[in-house]
Amino acid sequence: MLFQLFSKPQALLTPLVVLALGVSACQPEAQEPNATGTTGSDISANLSGAGASFPAPLYQRWFSEYNKSVNPGVQVSYQSVGSGAGIEQYISGTVDFGASDAPIQGERLESFRQKYNAEPIQVPMAAGAVPLAYNLPELEGQELRLSREAYCGIVEGEVTRWNDPLIAAANPNLTLPDRPVVFAHRSDGSGTTFIFTNHIKEACPGWTGGVGTSVNWPTGVGAQGNEGVAAQIQQNEGTIGYIEYAYAKLNNIPAALLENASGEFVAPTPESASAVFDGVDVPEDYALLVPDSENPAAFPIAGLTWVLVYPQYQDAEKYQALQNVLEWSLTEGRPIAEELGYIPIPESLAQRVVTTLEEKVTTASN
Repeated sequence: MLFQLFSKPQALLTPLVVLALGVSACQPEAQEPNATGTTGSDISANLSGAGASFPAPLYQRWFSEYNKSVNPGVQVSYQSVGSGAGIEQYISGTVDFGASDAPIQGERLESFRQKYNAEPIQVPMAAGAVPLAYNLPELEGQELRLSREAYCGIVEGEVTRWNDPLIAAANPNLTLPDRPVVFAHRSDGSGTTFIFTNHIKEACPGWTGGVGTSVNWPTGVGAQGNEGVAAQIQQNEGTIGYIEYAYAKLNNIPAALLENASGEFVAPTPESASAVFDGVDVPEDYALLVPDSENPAAFPIAGLTWVLVYPQYQDAEKYQALQNVLEWSLTEGRPIAEELGYIPIPESLAQRVVTTLEEKVTTASN
């Protein structure tokens, strides 16, 4: 069952999403808890957001369906600009919400604290796999396997041709083409890059590029967003790159079976991605980093995606609209997440998030 690990009270995942709703730089003089328990059918609001491309297909479906089926008075627009840009807009308050697949930390965390005199509130919305998708027409309909040594070599620029012995060793039944390997990576600040490099640091002893939303890649070509990397792969034969699973699924791009920490070659699926988190406890602030799971059924690269909300909002009705949308997404919207290939967070964790949204966010007095 998906996310059985999260049956624990403290359990959760890693990606990060940011949410900023009509918050001013100045704190209001008075506060009061936001209203809860309403259906929101009488609320009207236009909400704008920007951030991670990792969850963009899911958020756009959620927001569209909420407007269509639940409350036509609430319209939510979401711009897929990358986690780095989403965090910056969240801190600056130029959008109603943002999104990221990496926890807010370091200088950005300090910037938020200084501006708002409070801690950011980050809540997970879903999780997903980050596979290595590729374009090799010679292998159409066949499964490509990549050992850790092989995919580490690709990322580090040491494996440069598709018939390299390191790739051939795990694929004895395939006729690999003698063509250059082109590695596609993100050129923008990206939570998907954070998830990917967090794994590469653990899996690849020779990796020196560090971990973050932006790193110094030793090889490859860059593209903007998951959309851009997916297009780079589709348009250029011989290219391989990391993208969120939903982008590979929606665009019918084949993805390699990757060797996990147990030595098993596993295909990226929602089920295999959820196994990465088996037995992992989620901290109170939800900022869980992805472990290199020893579970033999686990796809090795996966992470959480978060929404960041402000601890206080000026407009009570606008925040109520946001809260309603997020709570609906976590509950009624679960089938949409599954349909698109994301991993819904378990119901026990979703309830933790709902409680956080209801109890830790306040609105200004009218």
